[in-house]
Amino acid sequence: MRSLAHNSAEMAQATTRPKNVGNIDTCPINGRIRREFGERSMRRFVGALVLAAIPMAPAAAPPPQQEPDRSWAFPAPDKGLAPEPADSNPRRAPGSLKTYTVAQIGDLNNPPDWFPGENGPKPQIILHGNGGQVCGCGSCHLMSGNGHPQSANLAGQPVAYMLRQLADFKSGARNDQGRMALLGKELSEEQARQAAEWFSTLKPTAWVKVVEGDTIPKTFVNLERMRMPLPGGGTEPIGNRIIEVPQEPERALLRDPHSGFVAYVPSGSVDKGAALVKTGGAGKTIACATCHGPALKGMDEAPRIAGLSPTYIARQIFHFQKGTRGGTSAALMKAVVANLTDEDVVAIAAYLASRTP
Repeated sequence: MRSLAHNSAEMAQATTRPKNVGNIDTCPINGRIRREFGERSMRRFVGALVLAAIPMAPAAAPPPQQEPDRSWAFPAPDKGLAPEPADSNPRRAPGSLKTYTVAQIGDLNNPPDWFPGENGPKPQIILHGNGGQVCGCGSCHLMSGNGHPQSANLAGQPVAYMLRQLADFKSGARNDQGRMALLGKELSEEQARQAAEWFSTLKPTAWVKVVEGDTIPKTFVNLERMRMPLPGGGTEPIGNRIIEVPQEPERALLRDPHSGFVAYVPSGSVDKGAALVKTGGAGKTIACATCHGPALKGMDEAPRIAGLSPTYIARQIFHFQKGTRGGTSAALMKAVVANLTDEDVVAIAAYLASRTP
């Protein structure tokens, strides 16, 4: 149906048209059509005036957007947990000749070195910290450099990259409210250099097994911020989360550098992540190999991202998006991840974790 303005213009043309042009104006049918259109137009015009006179109720405000649940990427101890009772019985990691008590394993200034013959001589900062506020690097990152989901995997990472991150922690440019935000300020330049150079010599190993599915084991987060299978068992839907637990919980509690993790991710995540990582997803982001190298194993100051904990990867992307991870390299990454949804982040993290380190 044509608009009111169009009909009015046509009527105006009809009134000025010469009456001797054919039989248009003398045709009774055309006359009725013009009269009907005119009456309809007048009714519409009057109706519009009536509607305009009626006060309009204010439009309802749209409901506030609910923040996505990202707590899975920022593990915090479950409420109501009590410390384990004192136990002086010695523990031993499989294949090791050494023993430690639970208290010794938990001493962050003297973390267990289950296999002292591996990975060459270790600097003081790795084994015992700096004698002050900085604990031994091996307590969180392990003597393999592989770390836990709540800490970074530093094995084989570029020295320049690690030094840059430590400098950002020290300056406050990187302030993710984790332990390193505090420790970085207490670390001297020489201690930072020793730690970075030693971690860079370590050979990365497969540390995470990625498993797709819709249902996962129920879990809890212990006092050390490590997610563990719930002792009572049970399952729950995975939703849009990554749930990462030790392959052998008891060995993880020992800080065993030979026992890795299993990461449960939503069905289809790895393939979706592959498309985003390899192509950038039709302009949503850029191909990761552009900066991180063709095998995603790092290049120049860009770190290795293949084979890392997917929980850690997702957490860092969220930090880039929120601006809590700052610094020169972070400014570049902020633009790269700006358009990623939480579903994209889960998929990218799942794919990267599944790659050979």
